[in-house]
Amino acid sequence: MDTVHDSFRRQGLVRPRQGRVLAGVCAGLARRFGIEPWLTRLLFVVTLFVIPGSQILIYPILWILMPSE
Repeated sequence: MDTVHDSFRRQGLVRPRQGRVLAGVCAGLARRFGIEPWLTRLLFVVTLFVIPGSQILIYPILWILMPSE
C-alpha cells in the first residue's frame, strides 16, 4: 500500500487537511488539476445523475488510495 500512496503523492494527488467536506477526495483532485473544489464537487454530483452508482464505488476507493497531506 505504501507504493500506491507514494505514487499518488509524487503525482500530487493528496487529500488536503484544509477544505475537506467529507474525506477530501474532491478537494485533492481539484488541487491536482488546478480548479476550484466546488467545481469538482459539482461535477461529482452531476455525473452521479448521469451515470448512477459509479461514483459511489470510485469515491471510497480514492479515499483509501489517496494519502492524506
